[in-house]
Amino acid sequence: MEAFQRDFVDLLVEYEVVRFGEFTLKSGRRSPYFVNAGQLRTGDAIARLGRAYAAQLLHHRIPCDLVFGPSYKGVPLAVATAAALAARGHDAGYCFDRKEIKDHGEGGRFVGMVPADGMRVVIVDDVITSGLSIREAVAMLEEAGQVEVSAVVVAVDRQERGRGELSTLAELRQELGAPVLPMVTVRQLVDDLHSRTVGGRQVVDDQHKAAIEAYLAEHGARGA
Repeated sequence: MEAFQRDFVDLLVEYEVVRFGEFTLKSGRRSPYFVNAGQLRTGDAIARLGRAYAAQLLHHRIPCDLVFGPSYKGVPLAVATAAALAARGHDAGYCFDRKEIKDHGEGGRFVGMVPADGMRVVIVDDVITSGLSIREAVAMLEEAGQVEVSAVVVAVDRQERGRGELSTLAELRQELGAPVLPMVTVRQLVDDLHSRTVGGRQVVDDQHKAAIEAYLAEHGARGA
């Protein structure tokens, strides 16, 4: 992993964004780990998350005129990522959607820089499960103008099957024809934490690692 990815893993552990044990997911599956980006709720946490997302975009040389975050969890991600890009000399707009379109004042669906023809837009989100929120975001942006979705950045790729044998991220890559970039995959996360301590403790032991490998053997995507 790159240094910025390892820093990102430390962030997830420090704020207990990722936890290991037994959890029931929204889908009803029993999972040996859980990711909750809602734990990143301080100024320090969201600033570091924005720096990580910006580093990923710059590492892959993704062109970006506008950072879009789907409401509501994507709102602070878009702001933090745009601020972090600006700090590194790449000023871009940020934008998010209203759940209810405003019919007074400035009106409209979007808050921030409104998507316009020719813009290269990066979508930022936390964790992709079904991909529905990303697909809805793309449709919303394309309704606003002739924009190009240049990339999607998410925190963790769970590497589980989507609607077919491929992962949800792989399916989205095919549909969008654009990079869908996780900060880390679950296997990168587990391998890194299994190989070292964080804050003097072993976050992922042999039992945790074996449980996740068994889970991915049952629910993992082809080639994941």
